[in-house]
Amino acid sequence: MQKTIIVLDFGAQYGHLIANRIRRLGAYSEILPHDTSVEELRAKNACGIILSGGPKSVYEDDGLSMDPKIFDLNIPVLGICYGHQLLVHMLGGTVERGTVHEFGKSELTILKKAGILSAFPDHSIVWMSHVDRVTSLPPGFETIGTTADCEMAVIMNTERQIYGVQFHPEVTHTEKGLLVLQNFVRLCGAENSWQIADFVTEEVVKIQTQALGKKVFLLVSGGVDSSVAFALLEKALGKERVYGLFIDHGLLRKNEAVEVKTMLENAGFINLHVRDASTQFLKNLENIADPEKKREVIGNTFLDVQAEVAKELDLNPDEWLLGQGTIYPDTIETGGTKHASKIKTHHNRVERIQELMTAGKIIEPLRDLYKDEVRAVGRKLGLSEQMIARQPFPGPGLGVRILCAEGANVLPNAAEIEEKIIQKFPEFSAQILPVKSVGVQGDFRSYRHPVVLFSPEQPNWTELESTATAIINTFPELNRVLLCVSHPTKLPAAEVAPAYLISDRITLLQEADAIVREVFAAENFSEKEQIWQFPVVLCPVSFGQGGEAIILRPVESQEAMTANFGRLPWELVQHMSKTISDRLAGQVSAIFYDITNKPPGTIEWE
Repeated sequence: MQKTIIVLDFGAQYGHLIANRIRRLGAYSEILPHDTSVEELRAKNACGIILSGGPKSVYEDDGLSMDPKIFDLNIPVLGICYGHQLLVHMLGGTVERGTVHEFGKSELTILKKAGILSAFPDHSIVWMSHVDRVTSLPPGFETIGTTADCEMAVIMNTERQIYGVQFHPEVTHTEKGLLVLQNFVRLCGAENSWQIADFVTEEVVKIQTQALGKKVFLLVSGGVDSSVAFALLEKALGKERVYGLFIDHGLLRKNEAVEVKTMLENAGFINLHVRDASTQFLKNLENIADPEKKREVIGNTFLDVQAEVAKELDLNPDEWLLGQGTIYPDTIETGGTKHASKIKTHHNRVERIQELMTAGKIIEPLRDLYKDEVRAVGRKLGLSEQMIARQPFPGPGLGVRILCAEGANVLPNAAEIEEKIIQKFPEFSAQILPVKSVGVQGDFRSYRHPVVLFSPEQPNWTELESTATAIINTFPELNRVLLCVSHPTKLPAAEVAPAYLISDRITLLQEADAIVREVFAAENFSEKEQIWQFPVVLCPVSFGQGGEAIILRPVESQEAMTANFGRLPWELVQHMSKTISDRLAGQVSAIFYDITNKPPGTIEWE
């Protein structure tokens, strides 16, 4: 029977990513609820147990636990973040609220190279995302790794094969994270016991089973997810049973509707229909400022348009399933597992979609994959590299890149925080903006203020990253740090007038985004291939002379669950800023560069 490494889910944002990494290391892994019984684990032939992170606190009344008999299975157990704290709590140690919050990179010092830290360097960068911390160890445990703000960052009990790490080894930001998991796979005796190459074959069978006797009406965007879903569904069911609908919602980038239609047709998706519903979307979005409400309206309008097209085509709803290119980050960020905290509602996870899923009328062949895995499947299906390598673009489009506001959202103690930031980092001026954006901190959604740093000197990206991490970890009122690239010194007080999704603002961002894409494409530099996505954001703040702020948000990522801000050459950033300012004179008040990693900031601002 197949050996299985089980990931017990405590509501982590990264829980599925752990299983993904284990599979890549050649071992089979499944995610099960945190309260799975020992009997069920034995039936799965569990050779190792990983306890995921999660948004709760182990010492609170609503803290999640597990079957304590798991510790007696005589198989390796690894706790990550919340899981690390849980095993300490259950086995007699203590966990308390930390005085220092850690969100971002920390340097791990190795005290003992053994167990999951075998073959480790003396020092390594790890990714932290926690508030609680372990303050004393259970009997039989020892600390084998530590950081400046987390004394018991890695612990182990060799005799019982129990290990705990406060950081996240599953994210790419942890330099030797795969080595931690590889060591654990070795300890479980599961090396080279499974391969991911058979995904397409297995998924084709699942699609044929679910869609038995039915056809699929697929919403396509031209992005890699829906395009790969289109190709996979066609492979399983044939072209005649898969109907693609591309909806132009009026929130696309400049000329994108024509580009997407051409690209999809060139890829051989001939059973494709295009509907311009931009007027309908903008009407439904009138006077809506709240980001969650915007996402819900966009998701529901997609369904309205799909239903209208289906009616026009006289399609029998009993004969059709609704297909989506949903991938795992969409699910987990919407709180799609039992105890996960909602970060933001994705357009493909609105309530009506959830109802259709319950009724068995939704098919999502990629829902358990990450972006990098989707790309691999697309290549296996023969899609062009142009389509596979296309930068991700959110389903709600510019709707989540155009911040809306009913007026200024002023942080009451902004001046006090700004002064403290300047005292700690005297090389900068600081200005907190009277708007908010969505972030993710400690597996929770945050909706907090960004702070802008001003510097007359050319920035050092590494030092800026450390500064941004320290600011957000120190001031819980903030979840993003920006660098002003258009002005070297602090601007006048920011003003925010009521602003919504209207044609003029959409056009402004389309033009700014087109300029960024044009300049970026024309340049040749070594870091270019590292930029996974380059959102451009419109923020309704002016500084005494009208206009709005443009935010540049290039990111480096593999799977969208974590991301680093992109380190573009400073000359290129200045060139982009000047070109935007010159071409959009009078419409742009300032240009900022987002230097926030994910976490604590999400890739998109809303």
